[in-house]
Amino acid sequence: MSRQAMEITHRSVSSPGGRIHIAEQGTGPLVLLVHGFPETWYSWRHQMPVLAAAGYRAVALDVRGYGRSSAPAATDAYRMLDLVEDNVAVVRALGEETAVVVGHDWGATIAATSALLRPEVFRAVGLLSVPYTPPGGPRPSDVFAGMGGDEEFYVSYFQEPGRAEAEIEPDVRGWLAGFYAALSADTMPPPGAPDPHFAGRGGTLRDRFPAGRLPAWLGERDLDVYAGEFERTGVTGALNRYRNMDRDWEDLAAFDGAPVTQPSLFVGGALDASTTWLAGAIEAYPATLPGLVSCHILDGCGHWVQEERPAEVNRLLTDWLATLPA
Repeated sequence: MSRQAMEITHRSVSSPGGRIHIAEQGTGPLVLLVHGFPETWYSWRHQMPVLAAAGYRAVALDVRGYGRSSAPAATDAYRMLDLVEDNVAVVRALGEETAVVVGHDWGATIAATSALLRPEVFRAVGLLSVPYTPPGGPRPSDVFAGMGGDEEFYVSYFQEPGRAEAEIEPDVRGWLAGFYAALSADTMPPPGAPDPHFAGRGGTLRDRFPAGRLPAWLGERDLDVYAGEFERTGVTGALNRYRNMDRDWEDLAAFDGAPVTQPSLFVGGALDASTTWLAGAIEAYPATLPGLVSCHILDGCGHWVQEERPAEVNRLLTDWLATLPA
């Protein structure tokens, strides 16, 4: 493989929302990498060179509203249907007919929904941290409003435009450092401490973030990269994903209970609330992910699995990809 093919290159491609910025490395079958909140394409920095060396075309995008991708002004421009079509647009712009899609956090939900709605494009799906739960069930806002008793769940906290922005944007770097630390295995609050996924009434999420120490996976330069992007763009585009969950519930009603049938992979952290709260979703995989090839819960790992445990995740990804039909 040429040196050029092994370097990360950057460009933007057209999408229904304007443009999607992509980082690309390697040649071969396309693997589309979709980040979560609050990150960017950079969250896949450890995976891209390994996938390229293994013979894949690794493409990590900035989700609509993040980084160098377009950030439409309308709140409802961030509904799941639009993000799925952005993924399809990237595949087509790259001259490909199909892709494997891999996502982390919100990216996992975007990846799973992409596979559900456009199975002719997305031939396999890898999910990191957030398990697949089929569309349907109670209205999301009702579920989240009922969580926490006198405390407020972070998804509910994010709903009011401007509220979370007022907490985050005066000190983006400090807020991100605390948020990343709160969900990392080596820096998360100890059992019994106030849960950073909730805000006390009248308080902020940041009140419960650990302070003074970065998690081992996050260097000062890495934090600078993330903070620099959100200082430039603001966080409204990222937060608008949360503000469309009821719209998604309505938009996807026809897929109530539908399984994702393509070959799939799940990797979660044993210390991640996404894994523990949604343990029932993982147990339901024989019905909801009938094409599941392998499922892995990493001991001693928090939420940021591909950054906390890059070597292990890289091995699991490449082993899984090797099982897929060419």
